[in-house]
Amino acid sequence: MKDHSHDHPHHHRPHFGEHGDGRDGFEKRTGRERGGRGPRVFAPGDLKLLLLALIADQPCHGYDLIRQIEALFDGAYSPSPGVIYPTLTFLEESELIEGDADGGKKRYRITDAGQQFLTEQAVALDGVKMRIDVSKRSLRGHDRPPEIHEAVHNLRHALQMHHGRWNPEEILRVRDLLNDTAKAIVDGQQTASEKSE
Repeated sequence: MKDHSHDHPHHHRPHFGEHGDGRDGFEKRTGRERGGRGPRVFAPGDLKLLLLALIADQPCHGYDLIRQIEALFDGAYSPSPGVIYPTLTFLEESELIEGDADGGKKRYRITDAGQQFLTEQAVALDGVKMRIDVSKRSLRGHDRPPEIHEAVHNLRHALQMHHGRWNPEEILRVRDLLNDTAKAIVDGQQTASEKSE
């Protein structure tokens, strides 16, 4: 009996891992971000550069940086301390930032070497900001129900099929259709909330 209960988790753990990896491709990548949930947002090196840029703007604590990154993603993603603090330790050991104990919490500021590194990596930093923008949009997309996601996909497909057949009348017709649909979605929401009051 004892042996059977001891074995039970071992049977499940690898199987669960395989199921998680195959389902949507996100599980496998989160292994790199200890404590992170959802899709892996940062490519290797991206987070180091982003933290360095944020600290260059103003000296701050680790939890300030978590909040700032959350704000960059409009709240759609929040990095875990298990991702942020090891990266800060790496930057500090590389002497790109320095930390002062401020009331028991470390407050980080950029060093001259860090500032020079940031200047050299200006193009890479632009790339990071661009990827954040793309991630932000895709993370927001995860909130959509699959039926809505499919309908938006169908709309995009219809517009692509229309390519090359735009004349002034057709432009106005399609514009009005899209604008009317957008207005109906918003008006419907307002009507529903008025009814519930």
